[in-house]
Parts: sequence; C-alpha cells; structure tokens
Amino acid sequence: MHEIFLDELKKLNTQFMEMGVSVNDAIDHATRAFVDHDKKTSQKMVDDEERIPEESLNIQKKALKLMALQQPVATDFRVVISILKATTDLERIGENAMSIAWETIRVKGNPRIPEVEEIISSMTHDVRHMLIQVLTAYVQDDEKMAKEVAAKDTKIDEAYVKARKLIVDGIENDPSRAVASSSYFVVTRLLERIGDHIVNLAMWVVYKTTGELNELVNPTEEKTI
Repeated sequence: MHEIFLDELKKLNTQFMEMGVSVNDAIDHATRAFVDHDKKTSQKMVDDEERIPEESLNIQKKALKLMALQQPVATDFRVVISILKATTDLERIGENAMSIAWETIRVKGNPRIPEVEEIISSMTHDVRHMLIQVLTAYVQDDEKMAKEVAAKDTKIDEAYVKARKLIVDGIENDPSRAVASSSYFVVTRLLERIGDHIVNLAMWVVYKTTGELNELVNPTEEKTI
C-alpha cells in the first residue's frame, strides 16, 4: 500500500514541478512584454489565463484524493500538505504574472523611465532565479537552500523601494506623467509580491523536511516606501 502512495506522490511532485516551470515562464513573458510594450504577447497570456489555475486545481484534487484513499502516516501526510500549500503560492505567483500582462494591455503608451525598466528586468531575473532555486530545494528536501532563497527576498524589497523612489521623483519633476507612470508602480509591486510568495514556498520546503512551520522573514518588518 505504501509503495502505491509513494508512486502517486512521485507523480504529484512531477506535476508540481511542471506547474512551477509554467509559472516561471509566465513571469518572464509578462515582464518582457511590459517593458517592450508588447500587447500582443500579453493578450496571448490573458487568453490562456485559466491554464495555471487549472493546473493548480488538478494538483490539489489529486493531493486530497491521495490523502483520502491512501491514509498516509504522519510524515507522508506532511509532504502532501506541503504540496497543497505550495501549489496555492505558485498559483498566486501565476496570478501576479497575469496581472502584469493585464497592465501591459491597459496602459496607453508609458513614458519611458529607463532606470525603472532596468530595475524591473533585474527584479524579474532575481525572482525567477529564486523560484528555480526554491523548486530545486523542494525536490531535494534542502532546508538550507530554502532558507537561503528566503533571505534573498531582501534584495527584491530593496529594488522595489528604489524603483518607487525613481517613479515618485519622475512625477515630481513632471506631474503630467503621474497617470501614465502608475503602471510602473503596479508592476514593481507585483514583482515584490512574487518575492513574498517565493518566501512562502521556502517556508513550505522547511515544513516538508523538518515539520517546523515558522516565518522565514520577520512578519512585522515594514517595507520602506
């Protein structure tokens, strides 16, 4: 019976990783389209926006069915719970990427702020790398790697604060740019939120491997804006 459980769990983990890759690609496509003002690519993403939620729902259904039919022992139960929780965070990351795509469609010719677009590209690179690392940590049950990934969120927060200052300074110098510049606020905030969800993923890796469920960053820490 336990061998059947492990076989089904392996399939579940494979689906989870495939979803992670899909979400990572969505971040890349969405932010590239935003910086390039590529509404066509963004529209393609929006047309396919149900794909990631459907992947999430499929994983969650299979995880719940696995718990109900196989009645896992405590350790195995913890692994399945971690998949359920981590899948939810992956779906949220996908939603944030989709919101970036929607923002590209919504805006009507952003004023260019090259410094902010450079930060957006850098934040995108960093969160995508963090996501790949935390997925690797999940597969390898690597608690240390997961905590290292969580610590990298500080860099994302710093980039977010820097971008906001540049945007505000630009608006102060030219108030007529306020409405058009709002999309930069939205996208940098969405990327910052993606970083937070990756921290959550790291937390579920630690829970999966140790049974400990603790915040990996100070929950009372305020982000300076």
